[in-house]
Amino acid sequence: MATDAPRVRFAPSPTGYFHVGSARTALFNWLVARGTGGIYVLRIEDTDAERNREEWVDGILNALHWLGMDPDEGPYRQSLRTERYHRAIDALWDAGALFACGCTHDEVTARNKAAGIVTPGYDGHCRALGLPRGDGRALRFITPDDGVTVVPDVIRGDVEFPCSAMDDFVAVKGSGAPLFVLANVIDDIDMAITQVIRGEDLLPTAPRCILMWDVLARIGWTTDGTVGEAGAPTPPLPVFAHLPMLVNEARKKLSKRKDPVAVESYRDQGYLPEAFVNYLGLLGWSPPADEAEIFTRDQMVEWFALDDVNHSPAFFDVAKLTHMNGEYIRALPVDAFVEACRPWLSGDSAPWPDDAFDESVFRAMAPVVQERVAVLGEVPAMVDFLFLDTPEFDLDAWAKVMAGDDGAPTILQAAIDAYGALGDDWTSTSLHTATNGVAESVGRKLGQAQAPVRIAVTGRRVGPPLFEALEVLGTERTLARLRAAAELVAAGRTPAP
Repeated sequence: MATDAPRVRFAPSPTGYFHVGSARTALFNWLVARGTGGIYVLRIEDTDAERNREEWVDGILNALHWLGMDPDEGPYRQSLRTERYHRAIDALWDAGALFACGCTHDEVTARNKAAGIVTPGYDGHCRALGLPRGDGRALRFITPDDGVTVVPDVIRGDVEFPCSAMDDFVAVKGSGAPLFVLANVIDDIDMAITQVIRGEDLLPTAPRCILMWDVLARIGWTTDGTVGEAGAPTPPLPVFAHLPMLVNEARKKLSKRKDPVAVESYRDQGYLPEAFVNYLGLLGWSPPADEAEIFTRDQMVEWFALDDVNHSPAFFDVAKLTHMNGEYIRALPVDAFVEACRPWLSGDSAPWPDDAFDESVFRAMAPVVQERVAVLGEVPAMVDFLFLDTPEFDLDAWAKVMAGDDGAPTILQAAIDAYGALGDDWTSTSLHTATNGVAESVGRKLGQAQAPVRIAVTGRRVGPPLFEALEVLGTERTLARLRAAAELVAAGRTPAP
């Protein structure tokens, strides 16, 4: 696959939900490709049959599409490339770069312990035994006994790995299945990858990749899977860039079990893909000086450079992401906001029957709702009172505002009288004025007088602006809810849960 264009690859394993760290890696690869006129390749590393699941593959593809990072090539799947790997295994074996090993982990550990070796690792026991392939033996790659392997890294500079600290690592399982390093090296050669941009957790595998790449180049491995024949020769080693680790608020590596790391979860909560991508771009990189942290994709493509990525751990701050998402929501035109809300306004996501929803009613409330939500998943709770026969009551709020305030019955009755007198003048302005009068009549501030009315009408203490909400709800429904609430308070009862 000879090419002059830079070629990068994103190579996730389908072993779980799509991790935010993987999304950041995909983004930085995508940015390099877009900024250089290069090619962005997607490769699914699905050779671990015990851990991989097809729904995780779908999750990767769907998440990348949601983020606007569909690949230029692929997805290629390692599970369909086994013949290629076995050709490479044969070539490395014939070149004397591999040896068969029948040692178990426990046997290696026991020998190291008997020899007083504290550092774990393979002791080279089978290297010189000349064992044949097969019979369940793994194949190990022979690493040099001395010298230093240097990983040239765009972000970290030259990282040195003493060969004496590297053991003869397993390249092929006893079952014959290739392991990570071998499969990756062959894939990167075949796909003419020019830059390997990935997480820093994979940095320790880089010297192994370099050593194997060097052997393949020395024996004349070609990109068509032959040795020294007509195929294109082994391409140069790609440039490495190992991205900083993502950490939580305790500055510990993000945990799949304890931290919110699934991209699908953020999508389902109602984060906007534009906001999510913007925030991912700030994890280890920042825009040029004097530029705001909120920027477009085109600006990110223009500004981004791997050289500017920081090697220090990057804090994945959910609060900052949520704040940024709210800014993006507020910047939407109202029509775009209404369209973005659709998945939450019908079906299982909506707390009301589908036939109860009225888009014109929602559109009337949309501008004030848009100002008050940080994620789209908050929208239904802001407007459900408009589409339910009876509000969904927050019983704690009821206990505090209705049952816990002796003035609530008086306020409710005063509101019924004042609102009932408005007639056709049912506007947010007139409702505001009428409620001011209620507050003055009971010696309360406006906010205190509003609280029982809000609970009675919307069921909650927090929501959209009250007077705009009452205007949209209408005279009849508003007065009916106030009367129902007044009766419950007078009887000392609470709404049914």
